[in-house]
Amino acid sequence: MVGPGGAGLGMLSRIERSPYRGLGARQDLIPLYVYEGGNAYLRSYRVGLKFDAQAWRLDFFLTRRFEGTPYELSPDELPGVVRREQGADVGVGFVWRGARRSAYFEAMRDATAVSHGGELRLGYRHEFGAGRLRLRPHAMLSWRNSALNDYYYGVSPAEAAPGRPAYAPDAGGEAQLDLYAIYRVTGAWFAIGGLTLTRRSSGVRNSPIVEGDKVQPGVFAGVMYDFSPQTRKWPEGRPTIARVFYGASSDCDMLQIVRLACTSTHTQDQTNVAGYEIGRPLVQRLNDWPLDIAVLVGLVRHKEYGLQGDFWQVNGYLKAYYYGLPWSHRVNTRLGFGAGLSYARRAPFMEQRDQAVRGRDTSRLLNYMDPSIDVSLGDVIGSRRLRETYVGLGVSHRSGIFGSSQLLGNVDGGSNYIYSYLESNF
Repeated sequence: MVGPGGAGLGMLSRIERSPYRGLGARQDLIPLYVYEGGNAYLRSYRVGLKFDAQAWRLDFFLTRRFEGTPYELSPDELPGVVRREQGADVGVGFVWRGARRSAYFEAMRDATAVSHGGELRLGYRHEFGAGRLRLRPHAMLSWRNSALNDYYYGVSPAEAAPGRPAYAPDAGGEAQLDLYAIYRVTGAWFAIGGLTLTRRSSGVRNSPIVEGDKVQPGVFAGVMYDFSPQTRKWPEGRPTIARVFYGASSDCDMLQIVRLACTSTHTQDQTNVAGYEIGRPLVQRLNDWPLDIAVLVGLVRHKEYGLQGDFWQVNGYLKAYYYGLPWSHRVNTRLGFGAGLSYARRAPFMEQRDQAVRGRDTSRLLNYMDPSIDVSLGDVIGSRRLRETYVGLGVSHRSGIFGSSQLLGNVDGGSNYIYSYLESNF
């Protein structure tokens, strides 16, 4: 959707009939974070590395699987059935690209020890349209092994009940047809819509917990803003951004911290984070405002101090820097705000603690926000060489979207860490 080196932000609403018996249609919100780099990409639910060789491309990726029962089931919905969690798959893919069409093959394997299943996919895309409208039909055939089908659609002996015998689907194939529509509303705003139809294998359709011999339909619609450098290109020789930070857990809300109404740390437990991030600027002076856009990826280490094992977290996000404050010509001061995704090897202890009190679930994949403020170290100490080195304070914030996003585990809540950082452009 965005051009090479481009990025976009948006929101998508999806309504899909659940394959599970009695659950009907489900609504879902999907935040759109899109980045297309030279060898890396981010597409909301999928992140990967790509290597081009003329018409062919090799992909290595990690992707979220949109399957599983709802995180909160009412007592009359699938009584006695254990919740099926969303997983994430690691995969490798081969893509052939023509002028307006492409074909691909992907091999995927569960990377989260949820289903221990695997899947092979073969697909074809085509694009056509006129003026501001583009249509992209897509067809896919897949083969799923028995472990994958059994986890999501099988019935264990412990779940068996009158009218619901124990059942184990075999491996099988399924088909999917999609139609995507993309309409350019203005130069940078796009409206997105589409329809998807999925036909499960006979083994899955015969499961006692599946809605029967039906096609699973879904519709979606949304908007996206394109920050593509094709129209607002950063000058040649753009720098690389590097930043290191260290922070402490806070039970204050993110907005309270930003307003300086609450800045306490370690009020209930002592957990810390340390991280390193790298990035590249994408857009300089968006719409001629003193506003730059960059993309950053980072690796964060959570120190849990015996509350649970320490673990790693990966962040990928877009960040806006505003430097139009009245005194910025003397001491360059930037207000920053980042938005993207965060995947943790396990849920931080403070998220587990708060969600347990509310009787809610946690998710390893959550929305990520990063408000910050910094000043030029070079301006402060009078060194021109360090003018593009910044010191500042920020908030590392993980959360769901009010429990309304299946991509984020339908989580309502999250965690905050107040951190100090050093950032440099080189």
